[in-house]
Parts: sequence; structure tokens; C-alpha cells
Amino acid sequence: MLRSIDVVIIASYLLATIFIGLLLRKRAQRSKEDYLLGGNSIPWYMLGLSNASGMFDISGTIWLVTLMFVYGIKSAWIPWLWPIFNQVFLMVYLSKWLRRSNVTTGAEWIRTRFGSGKGGKLSHTIVVVFALLSCLGFLAYGFIGLGKFMEIFIPWEILGRYVPFDIPAAYVPHFYGVVFTLFAVFYSLLGGMSGIVWADVLQFGIMTISAVVIGYLGFVAIGDYPLNVPEGWGTPFFGWELDLDWSKIIPQVNEKIRSDGYGLFTIFFMMMIFKGILVSLAGPAPNYDMQKILSAKSPQEASKMSGFVSVILMPIRYLMIAGFAALALLYYEKLDLITATGEVDFELILPSAIKEFAPVGLTGLLLAGLLAAFMSTFAGTLNAAQAYLINDIYLNHKKSDVTPNQVKIMNYGSGILVVLVSIFLGFFVEDVNSVLQWLVSALFGSYVVANILKWHWWRFNGHGFFWGMVAGMVPALILPYVFTETLDLYYFPILLITSMAGCVIGTYSAPPTEENVLRSFYTDVRPWGFWKPIREKIWKDNPGLKKNSHFKRDMFNVFTGITAQTVLVMLPMYMIFRKSTPVLILSGILILCILLLKKFWWDTLEESLD
Repeated sequence: MLRSIDVVIIASYLLATIFIGLLLRKRAQRSKEDYLLGGNSIPWYMLGLSNASGMFDISGTIWLVTLMFVYGIKSAWIPWLWPIFNQVFLMVYLSKWLRRSNVTTGAEWIRTRFGSGKGGKLSHTIVVVFALLSCLGFLAYGFIGLGKFMEIFIPWEILGRYVPFDIPAAYVPHFYGVVFTLFAVFYSLLGGMSGIVWADVLQFGIMTISAVVIGYLGFVAIGDYPLNVPEGWGTPFFGWELDLDWSKIIPQVNEKIRSDGYGLFTIFFMMMIFKGILVSLAGPAPNYDMQKILSAKSPQEASKMSGFVSVILMPIRYLMIAGFAALALLYYEKLDLITATGEVDFELILPSAIKEFAPVGLTGLLLAGLLAAFMSTFAGTLNAAQAYLINDIYLNHKKSDVTPNQVKIMNYGSGILVVLVSIFLGFFVEDVNSVLQWLVSALFGSYVVANILKWHWWRFNGHGFFWGMVAGMVPALILPYVFTETLDLYYFPILLITSMAGCVIGTYSAPPTEENVLRSFYTDVRPWGFWKPIREKIWKDNPGLKKNSHFKRDMFNVFTGITAQTVLVMLPMYMIFRKSTPVLILSGILILCILLLKKFWWDTLEESLD
């Protein structure tokens, strides 16, 4: 149970979010751009802190602590499922390309590429559908993670005495999810993007303090007791199979590995790399990450923001993850991982470890921070969903002039609608991992082909985009029910093939996009790729136009950035577990990466296109 000081800390945080929403309400109501993008006036480092805060979500942290407990240092690779290194592609060039469009949402951006004809309208529609599906999926994912988390600290046996209705044990997490969701709804609806950013900065400060303390507790504990883990747990290297045998230590962990489907680790790793690179080349999905990029002051600041996310998020987050994993491994017998149904649930490691090991006061700080993490992700995703509903559906189809009051009503109404639907979907989610796998492997897999081609192939048109997305999304919704025993990642190639077929057939079933649209897009964005016919036509009128010849430099920076990001993940792990040699080696690699990125990325950001 929580102590009085813990309750006071949590309540203070919740009240602070309400205050932020009320304080920024008038600013958010000045215009649509102020509400959805903060008026493009928020500094890049603030947006970076906010974006990092949104990614420091409670469900993801639960998942990552579980991964490190089970897989050790090898767990550093598994988030490539997401893939986390998409932030590096954004940092190097994609954020800059995207921000040059000066639009409000990803769906609105589609018009700058495919125009406003039939193909443009089709592509615009399918992006809105995809965006709403992914936003609702992420909201349901965060919803169930928060509920499972709070169930540990507020036992239903005690709270149930004061609630005038009964709730089945299986739905207690959902009840907690509903309650705490309401606070996130309040400040995000009132304060818009500015309110979300300021609340996120507060949350990241709380999480930083908590991470340092938990990391310190884990570091101290490792010095006092021997660590009992399987051979190979402490190395990032692996063979054809995972070869982690927990049978003589905690036998139930072997069943967890089997159910995760990561046993043939080399195949799994190769599929992650293959999918991860393609997803990253496609650019950001239309969610809160894209909205933060579009909110930046300039293309250069958008790139800086995306790079800053990895720099501040990885070390802080993994200090906490490694600290909790260390405590959980040393004192496993003290953890309460038994659910109401009598089964062992390793996703309860994080909340159980907080309950068992965090001192009074720090428990409240951690809970406030992790609650804030949920609320940050929820609020950012809600803002993205609202942006699509308001900007791309309501305003796009409203023929007459819209008054500020009508926009305000739509802001509030669309937010409430999205929240209600996401809560409804959350009741059908069994666990964090299942919805995560579907989101990153199936739904995002359907997004890949069409969104790579839109950047790099001039002939690709709105019809190709629409049918490519449809040919990917429909199987993504159906295949989980067909291959029920298969890891979602493994049918990614099927989505790739169906989506590619849809893209090619759709593209050649209709004429190319209007030439003036293609000329405008290429002139503004200047992507590298197959744009020669358009570039040559532009050169006739504007012979001074520069070709983007930085493909090799961009790919070098991407490789260097991924290396640096991976080091930032592994360094805190080895620090907490007191492995000095890997720490020294990784520190040297990190310094080299920083020097290379300074010369070949940072110093080139201000290069002119003209």
C-alpha cells in the first residue's frame, strides 16, 4: 500500500497537470495551428524532451524491464522491433524533408506529394484511416499497461470497499486505466500541443530523478550479492539460437522465452534488421512523433529535435531499466508476480519491484513519473488523432467558413470520442506484448512500401499509395487470426509482397501525379532517389537548382547514429552490472561516433538547397 507522502507526491503531480492545462488554455484557443502545433514556436530541445517523454511510456518500460530480466544484455536488440533506430533516420534527413512541407498533419502532407485530384483524395483518406487505427492501437496499449501497473499499488480488495459496484478480477486493470486516463484527457484537451510539451518536460524531470535513484540502488545491490543468471546473459552476442537456459534458476522463464517466440534469435534478429530499415526509410508513422516534427520552428530544428530524443532518452531510461532488472534478479523470491487468475506474469516485474524495493517518497515519485509517462504518451497520441479528425476530416469537408468557437467545440468533441473508443478497445487487450507486437510488426508493416516509394519514385501516384496501403492493412488486420501461433514479425514479408503488388498495380492503373505538384514537391523537399525526369524539367526553368547528392553521406551518418544509439542503450546496462571493460570500450566507440556526427551531420544542417 502507498504511504501518505507517496499519495501527496502523486496528487501534486496530477494537480500540476491540471494547472498546466488551465494556464495554456487561452493560448491553445488562438488558432488551429496554436492548438495542434504550438504555433511552430516551441524550441527544438523542448520538443525533444517532450518527444522523449512520450516514448518513456509506462507500457514500454514494463516491457523493457521484463526483456532485460529474461534476456539480459541481448535485450538491447529486441526494441529494434519498433524500430528504435528510426529516430536516427529522422535525425539525419527525414525530419528535415518532412518539415519543409509547412503542413499540420501527415495526411495534409500527402497533398503536397499527390495533389488534390482523385489519387490525392484516395491517398489522403487512407492515411487518415491508418493514422486513426495506429493512434487507437497506441492508446489501448498504454491503457492496459497503466491498469496492470496500478493494480499492484492499489489492491482492489481495499479500494473495492468504497466503490458501489463490483468488477471482475480480469477487468480491474481496465478500471484503473479509465480513471487515470481522465487526467491526461483534461490537460491535453485544454492546453493543446503547448500544454502537452510543458507537462512532458515536467514528467521527464521526474523520471530522470527516479531513474538515477533506481540505477544507484541497483548498482549498490550488485556490489553486495552474486548474480545468478544463465550463461550468455551478460553478453550482447548470440548464435543461431538464443541458448539461455533458465531451467535450474527460474524454470518459468523458459516458458516466457518460448511464448515470446525469440528462440531462433538469428532469424528473429535478421527479420528485425530487414523490417527495421524499411520502416525507417518510410519515415514517421502519422502519430505524435510526426506531430512534434511538424511543430518545430524549422527543418534544421526538426532534425536537431529528433537527434536529441535518443541522446536524452536512452541513457536515462536504461538506467532505470537496468536498475530494476538488477534488483528483480537479486531478490526474485520477494516479487509478487502471481495474477488474480493464479498465473505468473513477468510483466508485473516492474510494478512489483517498485513496491518491494523503492523507499518511501521515491515510490510516490516513481509512480508520479510513470503515471506521467502514460499520460504523456496518451496525450501526444490523442493530440495526433484530434489533428486528423479536425484538420483532415472536419475542416477538409466543411464548405463554409469555420468560426474559432466551432473549432474549439470540435477539438473537445473529437478528443472525447477518441478516448471513449480507445477505452472500449482496451477492454479487448489481453497484455502489453500482444498489442505491441501487432502495432510494430503487422500494422506498421502495412505502412512500409507505399511510404518508401512516396519519397523516392517520381512515377508513384496517389492511386498506387492508396492501393498499396489497403493491400498491406487488410492482411495486417486478418493475419493475426490466421497465424495465431506465429510471431507477428514473421509474416511481415507477406505484408511486404501484398503491399508492393498494390503499389505497382495501383500506380500503373492511373496517370502520373500532375507535373506541377511533382515539381513543387521536388523543389521544396529535394529528396534523393528516382526523380530524374522531374529534375530535368525543373532545370529547364531553373538551371541553378541543386540535386541532392548526399545519399552516401546520409547513410554513413545513419550507420554512425545507430551505433551511437546502441552504445547509449548498452552503457547504462554495463554500468549498473559493474562491467568496467565493456564500459571503457563502449565509451571509446561513443566518443568516436560523436566526433563523426559533429563533422558530417551537425555542421552540415545549415547547408542551403539553393
